[in-house]
Amino acid sequence: MSAKILNGKEVSERIKTELKDKVSELKKIGIFPGLAVVLVGNDPASRVYVNSKKRACEFIGIESFEYALPEETTEKQLLELVAELNADKKVNGILVQLPLPEQINEENIINTINPLKDVDAFHPFNVGRIMTGNPVFLPCTPAGVMELVHESGIDVKGKECVVAGRSNIVGKPQAMLLLAEHGTVTICHSRTVNLEEVCKRADILVAAVGKPEFIKGSMIKPGAVVIDVGINRINGKIVGDVEFASASEVASAITPVPGGVGPMTIAMLMKNTVKAAELYYSRA
Repeated sequence: MSAKILNGKEVSERIKTELKDKVSELKKIGIFPGLAVVLVGNDPASRVYVNSKKRACEFIGIESFEYALPEETTEKQLLELVAELNADKKVNGILVQLPLPEQINEENIINTINPLKDVDAFHPFNVGRIMTGNPVFLPCTPAGVMELVHESGIDVKGKECVVAGRSNIVGKPQAMLLLAEHGTVTICHSRTVNLEEVCKRADILVAAVGKPEFIKGSMIKPGAVVIDVGINRINGKIVGDVEFASASEVASAITPVPGGVGPMTIAMLMKNTVKAAELYYSRA
């Protein structure tokens, strides 16, 4: 058995092309979406992400505002910038690239972003809306995962779904999105007893543990859909949280790393930015 490859690059290109057409129509009625991306310090992985987001904005026609701040930026300075961006009518979406340097409290920054400009969906207001099944914005990576699950042709309803990982950015919101589509959801993590058995129950397995090639083929139910959220660098090579070679022999569909979930995260960010612009102009 050889798994169907869920090509996030192709799906994301399709979504971005649809958004490009939509933005072109919005501009005709005076709606000009704008995204501000704030990068503090010079983390190389963060710089790669920021450049990818910039290219996506350019392609779709979203105005992109970049703020590259030095590593020694204080929390007060960053809070002042966020306040300015909250007030800027040209900026519909604000994204502060994480992680931040240790002198800055990430929670304070996230809580200061206007929830209606919070295109990452990290603000407690947006997290609460996701929990109650009434989201304004969907968190980018989990939303991208759902698009790839749909692409696999599997219906989530009634399926056993296992999310390996419990972070606020992926694991927890991912479980909520699967639940919203009537999946039976289990969250497992490093302290789960019989982790292999739990993973093996999954019809849909989302790996977001942050450990390279942690999920082996032996932990996967034959015919399962496997979505690998992990991005790990080993000896200059990028690998996921799933051991692709053994997993692809067992799964019915699987995402590659790179080229799976990564491009989808950026496409969903663009989708949220366009939605934020529409919301702003509908209130104006």
